[in-house]
Amino acid sequence: MSSMSVSAQTTPANAPTTSSPVAGRRWGGRHYSVLPGFGLSLGFTLVYLSLIVLIPLSAVILKTANLSWAQFWETITTERVVASYQLSFGASLIAALLNVIFGVLLAWVLVRYQFVGKTVIDALVDLPFALPTAVAGIALTAIYAPNGLIGQYLEPLGIKVAFAPLGVVLALTFIGLPFVVRTVQPVLEDLEIELEEAAASLGASRAQTFLRVILPTMLPAVLTGFTLAFARAVGEFGSVVFISGNLPFETEITPLLILTKLEQYDYVGATALAVSMLAVSFVLLLLINGLQVWSRKRSGMKV
Repeated sequence: MSSMSVSAQTTPANAPTTSSPVAGRRWGGRHYSVLPGFGLSLGFTLVYLSLIVLIPLSAVILKTANLSWAQFWETITTERVVASYQLSFGASLIAALLNVIFGVLLAWVLVRYQFVGKTVIDALVDLPFALPTAVAGIALTAIYAPNGLIGQYLEPLGIKVAFAPLGVVLALTFIGLPFVVRTVQPVLEDLEIELEEAAASLGASRAQTFLRVILPTMLPAVLTGFTLAFARAVGEFGSVVFISGNLPFETEITPLLILTKLEQYDYVGATALAVSMLAVSFVLLLLINGLQVWSRKRSGMKV
């Protein structure tokens, strides 16, 4: 008997073969997984997600359901609330855009250049992650107050930072910078310099190389960093409450207004504002994620 026939007799009919593209994925009609316990892991994940995210958000929405639609609309559209929306979302948008510009530049310097103190600067980027937000707010207020280290020189120029909307933007920029830098930095590290050299050898200018070679590769990471910085800024409280001054209609952010309603035992009004911010943030994040998907498809990356 030939070796081929012996092999055919000793090999089980349902054993996977190396020539099959799905070899090792099915055995005996069942899916095979390298990491067992998928059902248990999925169940634990759903329970944990429900306890941490879904149930609290559902409680906020259910608490708001005590209001009629007319009452809900009246609560979230008062003049004071609208002014807080404008400051919260407007300052968050400006801060996120500033972080995109300077965060990309900082990430580029940290990746492409070697200089004395690079390790220290790279570590300082993560300082807003480790520093309590209240400490950051107090520090910024002390520095940019009219009699502060920097504020005393800005005050004669008519530039008011502390206790002004500019201070809110400054605080939100401070806490959002690491999100952009740490998102863009790995992409720049993986970007092959040979592509830039090839573009230059073909006669491309620096601007053309950046717009046509570097930016398309970096754009999804930039949008992700912008999304994270914006989302972090919208919900920020500790660093803003000190430097803003909390003046109604001027420097009062929506999270502070929610806290004010809670202190006045207006729980329904507070949850109504929370739901409105949640809805607006969700829509904005959905739009930004859509831009990310579009940019990946446009650059030919796998979504």
